[in-house]
Amino acid sequence: GWPASMKSGSLSYFIPSNRLPVQLMSQVRVYTSNGQKKGLGSEGTNGSASPETQQKVGTGRQDPGNTGQKQSFIKEPIQVKVKAVLKKREYGPKYTQNNFITGVRAINEFCLKSSDLDQLRKIKRRSPHDDSETFTVYLRSDVEAKSLEVWGSPEALARERKRRKEAEIKYRENLFRNQRLLREYREFFGNTKPRSSAAAMFFKGPGKVVMVAICINGLNFFFKLLAWVYTGSASMFSEAIHSLADTCNQALLALGISQSARTPDPSHPYGFTNMRYIASLISGVGIFMMGAGLSWYHGIMGLLHPHPIESLLWAYCILAGSLVSEGATLLVAINEIRRSARAKGLSFYQYVVQSRDPSTNVVLLEDAAAVLSVAVAATCMGLTSLTGNPYYDSVGSLGVGTLLGSVSAFLIYTNTEALLGRSIQPEQVQRLTELLESDPVVRAIHDVKATDMGMSKVRFKAEVDFDGRVVTRSYLEKQDIELLLQEIQQVKTLEELEAFMLKHGENIIDTLGAEVDRLEKDLKQRNPDVRHVDLEIL
Repeated sequence: GWPASMKSGSLSYFIPSNRLPVQLMSQVRVYTSNGQKKGLGSEGTNGSASPETQQKVGTGRQDPGNTGQKQSFIKEPIQVKVKAVLKKREYGPKYTQNNFITGVRAINEFCLKSSDLDQLRKIKRRSPHDDSETFTVYLRSDVEAKSLEVWGSPEALARERKRRKEAEIKYRENLFRNQRLLREYREFFGNTKPRSSAAAMFFKGPGKVVMVAICINGLNFFFKLLAWVYTGSASMFSEAIHSLADTCNQALLALGISQSARTPDPSHPYGFTNMRYIASLISGVGIFMMGAGLSWYHGIMGLLHPHPIESLLWAYCILAGSLVSEGATLLVAINEIRRSARAKGLSFYQYVVQSRDPSTNVVLLEDAAAVLSVAVAATCMGLTSLTGNPYYDSVGSLGVGTLLGSVSAFLIYTNTEALLGRSIQPEQVQRLTELLESDPVVRAIHDVKATDMGMSKVRFKAEVDFDGRVVTRSYLEKQDIELLLQEIQQVKTLEELEAFMLKHGENIIDTLGAEVDRLEKDLKQRNPDVRHVDLEIL
């Protein structure tokens, strides 16, 4: 039961045993990166073993003096391969001097002239814009050195930047003042400039519908107001308020249409198309407050304090004329929505519910409510004239207010959903996803988001798992394989290998970027509604 000692290298283990001691010997060979091998013994602290022990263990023979002992184990050399790895490089601030900068940024940020850039190294890079394939950039280190050469010191450059910033602020102030003077000049002498594109929008499509509605509802309000003054009918007052609310709301829609035509600027890079939804949302709130609120108030006051109604003949005539005019505007809105829905491949109901064109939707719903409210007001006024009971007229006012409240609630809901950034239809998302997945360079698509930005403009975003082998093969197809093979054969040292990999690795990354641009262009061409595509490399 005494522990017997076994040694392997410089480690000793003690195990309980009732047998004779047996020595285990193993030799470890370590290979370096240059192929040289070093033998490490296992006997003793100096790593060497006696020849006698090596003979006993290496050959596996029994010691003549210890014939009763068991045969020792045969040694099995263990080979350890040490990998050669590159030293991790620490990238300091100086490495960012290799970054590229465009000519516009170089002129603005470093206060240079275009002639100063002519002396610098020009590098052609892949353009991020759709209208050009390549564009010229400069090394940031070259631009910084040139700015110091021009201005003499960083302090002088900072002073020049401050001076230009102050001049820019003063220029904007003068520009605002000049625009105001120009506007006053046009008001006094008349505007002789050609009609702008924003004004042309009101002669076709939704703009035309809104302008027709403004004119008709304005006339309706004037005549209904005269009829209410003459008769004192609560229903006629509700109709007058209804027409006034429609006129104001449609004027707000016209403002939203004109603002949505503004070109994008740095503060609003995706444009102003949502102004139509904002105007429609405010219009819905206005209908609720002005139309429904005042109609309910006048109806409740009529129930609490009834008074006799004068002759309703003129009121009936004005209601008949209002019915014809509101019906004409309603038909204009219906025809416009049918045409737009047919172009989008949607039904009339889907186009209205999804609020594809908020301005036309408001006109449609307001005029539909106007036609129904004229029918309700005429019915209640007729009952009042037949029975002599003024309560019917007040009930009609409450009915018109309820109808307007329902329309405003629908408008508020649909426009709020549009402003929140709702997703497009699942069928459209599936079609876009299948288009990407059918491309050989794409392995998988994850985290797909397709948001309706308003007015049939879609922003598509997805995480794309690219096939690196296809990307690399696409790069190799554009290279001279024989020349590339010669470069590989000339690689002898780690430094040459690093230079080779860095050169072609950067080119492969550029190839991957070109593939991303190609996929984005294909998505936009096959789906005109997709205006902005963000493909993130997974």
